[in-house]
Amino acid sequence: MADRLDLQLISAALRRVGWVRFWIQLVLAVVVVGVLLFSNIGGQLAGRGDRALGLGPGLSMTTLAFFVLLWSLWQSWLEVRCGRALNSPARPSKGETAKLIKRGLLADLVGLTLAAVGYQAMAGSLFVQASMQVPGFIGGQMALPGGRPNLMGYPITSIEMLSVLSNTQVLFAHLIGLGISLWLLQRLYRPNAS
Repeated sequence: MADRLDLQLISAALRRVGWVRFWIQLVLAVVVVGVLLFSNIGGQLAGRGDRALGLGPGLSMTTLAFFVLLWSLWQSWLEVRCGRALNSPARPSKGETAKLIKRGLLADLVGLTLAAVGYQAMAGSLFVQASMQVPGFIGGQMALPGGRPNLMGYPITSIEMLSVLSNTQVLFAHLIGLGISLWLLQRLYRPNAS
């Protein structure tokens, strides 16, 4: 059985680090929502859906990683509540606390995996677009014999780069959550110094 001082230290760590994780992931989640909405609206306004072949699956995986991030935020909130409960007489057991932290760890691993797959899909699509660009002016046009201009190549737009940015933010949020969860598990299972 852990002594009272050890429980207080673990309780303080869960509360403080849980809040840090919660707020960092919440800020990044808000950024991701803004970027995904702007990317979706801007992509529809630009009418480039037919040319961005790989961005659809990449954005779908990023959106799934975002939903996992929301669940990870919920786990962070539960960790803060668990830290508060450790200071009360009806405290959760070490196994219950470890199970809660491991659920957050698992959520971040799943989110990292989804975001990495989404990143690969988007990077592949943007690589194909970049390789098809015309040297010289980006999106250079060439006049056809009928007098109608034809777009040569598929220039990469800022909307597409925003899609990659949203994926990077989700990836970073899950990476922070993973690091914090691992630190909390190490702190929970640390042998007593006495």
